Amino acid sequence: MESEQPLRIHHLVEQHAKLTPERVAIIDSDGSAYSFAQSYSAIEDAARLLREQGVNPGDRVVIVSENCMGTAAFIFGASIVGAHAIPINARMTETEIGRVLAHATPRLTLYTIGVSVEASHHATAANASIHETEFGRFAFAVMGPSNPTPDDADETAVILYTTGTTGAPKGVMLTHANLRFCGMTSAQLRSLVPQDRVYGVLPLTHVFGLASMLMAGSHVGACVQLETRFQPERVFKSLMSGVTVFPGVPQMHALVMQYAREQGLTTLGNSQLRYVSSGAAPLDPAWKRKAESFYGVALQNGYGMTECTAGICATRNVIGTSDTSVGPALPGVSIRLDTSVAGNSDPDTGEVLTRGPHIMKGYYNNPEETAQVIDSDGWLRTGDLGKIDEQGNLHIVGRCKELIIRGGFNVYPPEVEAALNDHPDVIQCAVIGRRVDNADEEILAFVQCVDPDNFDPAVLTAFVSDRLVSYKRPSRIIVTTGLPAAATGKILKHKLIATFAKELSAMGDS
Repeated sequence: MESEQPLRIHHLVEQHAKLTPERVAIIDSDGSAYSFAQSYSAIEDAARLLREQGVNPGDRVVIVSENCMGTAAFIFGASIVGAHAIPINARMTETEIGRVLAHATPRLTLYTIGVSVEASHHATAANASIHETEFGRFAFAVMGPSNPTPDDADETAVILYTTGTTGAPKGVMLTHANLRFCGMTSAQLRSLVPQDRVYGVLPLTHVFGLASMLMAGSHVGACVQLETRFQPERVFKSLMSGVTVFPGVPQMHALVMQYAREQGLTTLGNSQLRYVSSGAAPLDPAWKRKAESFYGVALQNGYGMTECTAGICATRNVIGTSDTSVGPALPGVSIRLDTSVAGNSDPDTGEVLTRGPHIMKGYYNNPEETAQVIDSDGWLRTGDLGKIDEQGNLHIVGRCKELIIRGGFNVYPPEVEAALNDHPDVIQCAVIGRRVDNADEEILAFVQCVDPDNFDPAVLTAFVSDRLVSYKRPSRIIVTTGLPAAATGKILKHKLIATFAKELSAMGDS
């Protein structure tokens, strides 16, 4: 019966704390192991601390963080309180974090200062007070009163902020039901069992790590080994010492293989590793073969987005298959194509629409944007172009939006353009993404300046470093007297590569 099932995300951990209290739930980045009983005790401590700081049901709690036991404890602790956790990456700039705080109006902001230098800097800037806990050092900054939302079974559990196509922050409201469903689906997809150890280097501040890693492990009672930051040598050692499931992005896998080659190894040779997945970017067939040869297991691909609690499609291939689709729709998830999308001339291609229990509640405090992406029948427009083959597998062939995926993170051109345009010598600019090796994308910025002959692009690089987190900064900056434009003045982005081919070549473009 539904009443017997967990209703909130903290119940996932609570049930295992009761049934298998001694089983290891989390291995922290410092090597500390927490049983399910200890983990749930930490979650209860986090909930108590939140209440002591004045957090009430419906309040928003921002967690400026990197992966650690404390981040997980406060996410689940907010669930106990009935508050909405908003984890954001501590490596974001003060400007970026400030925009989120202004929009979210949290009751409380806390910082994982025990594991993150960047979080410490942000905490100092916020004049936050320091607290010691059994699971790490934190700093708390109390904000003004917020407006609680109704506390019901389908209330928001987590709000994950994306920049959005307009450059303004958008808070994706994911419910307890969303996260429970995607945790269950991810666990089933990987055939997770309590004996598994999931390598947790994907940030808990992003939906891939939160739903497909932490919630999936919590669903079945498997161990999640958290890492604060990606380091190839640490990944390699963990894969050689007990990790059985490794979800990542193509760039992570490429760097792990490079590290192994530097050690004189061409294969991993770890019989315990049984499942490897790659998400957040397309797969190159040749690279996929190399990765499978290295790991000795099939490399599974998937497709999702924050608004869909990560999961829409995923493959279930055997090793060696040439399939580079993102697989069929996950159980309980529906997909279809809208072939009427503007500019589309291929009757077999259309914008991917999806519906099911994975769809977000909406954008926080933004019903207009919500209505633009979710129709009255519950179908969400992904903005991606795709085809569905005879086997029901989805192939992503392009994007309606200009979203750039770099290092597994989403980058929206308007935000980068806004940072560049802040410079007084910049007239206008255009930012696009272009695919490079290992399915990553580089960020190209084309900038029209007042005096391009006497303007050093390095100055602009330094200028945006204080405004954009590293993965959002342009890979290359082309300074010019003008940009290709239509009669209306609209910049023709599709002509940028050809127009500036000579300049790109001079910068080492192949």
